[in-house]
Amino acid sequence: MKSEPITKESSTRICNHMNQDHQDAVIAYAKYYGKIKTFSSAKMISLSPEAISLKIDDQTLEVKFDHTLQDCSDAHQTLVRMIQAIPST
Repeated sequence: MKSEPITKESSTRICNHMNQDHQDAVIAYAKYYGKIKTFSSAKMISLSPEAISLKIDDQTLEVKFDHTLQDCSDAHQTLVRMIQAIPST
């Protein structure tokens, strides 16, 4: 099966999915990777091979990946690994 490349369309689809179905993960990314403790809203606004961009209240936060993503499958695996790496509170 051919891997789906990361494009503007796939970025939009992934962000919509994360915001609708995994809001807890988006909040956790902001708190842990962005080191932002208090905020009213968090939304994933884009995904590139290098990073995700989050809108935290009225500011934009870029969270860089530990490697350059190869495709959408790699994006999924990396986002899952990132949430699993966050210590439980």
